Amino acid sequence: MFPPHHRIGIKICGFKEPRQVPIVFDLGVDAVGINLWPGSKRYLPLGEVEQHLSETAAHHHLVAVLVNPDSVLLDATIRSGLFRTIQLHGDEPPTLVAELIDRGQQVIKAFQVRDAASLDAIAAYPCADVLLDAYNPGLYGGTGHSFPWDLAVQAANRFPDKRIILSGGLTPQTIATAISQTHPAAVDVASGVESSPGVKDLALVAEFVNEART
Repeated sequence: MFPPHHRIGIKICGFKEPRQVPIVFDLGVDAVGINLWPGSKRYLPLGEVEQHLSETAAHHHLVAVLVNPDSVLLDATIRSGLFRTIQLHGDEPPTLVAELIDRGQQVIKAFQVRDAASLDAIAAYPCADVLLDAYNPGLYGGTGHSFPWDLAVQAANRFPDKRIILSGGLTPQTIATAISQTHPAAVDVASGVESSPGVKDLALVAEFVNEART
């Protein structure tokens, strides 16, 4: 399950090189997000995921990261059986989240946060898992920008039934402070452990995991 109950969850997102995915799991990561949105610079087509990561998916937690998906892509993603969680990172309505939950899917809904009012929308969504990211209209994550972490604390206080996943601008240098200040259920990183978009620096991943755990 992600986030795990017994410790803080660590999720690494955005891989253009499928061979890196099993390696980061060996480094202690709990989940890997695969970006299936063609508009992302970390896009990995579903066909490549099926070709290269079927064995990994059988033993580890893959998350399908989608942005305003049409029904064809959404159905193909679920039908593939590769993903244990669907992450909706766009402007999807609460009704879609409810529909996916009814279909037996675990859903993470991402929200772009810039002020306390940005948190209001969380109340309308029935999923337990909420990812908070920096406000970057039209970019939908992976920008390396952060948001005021006190807003994550506010979200946890306002919505105690939700599991808060902290994202946005996290790095090996900042992750320990971020965790100590916000106490999230999980953390999510993309650009903060990369050598280039979609290519992870494995030394940075190892450092990130170590700092988050300690």
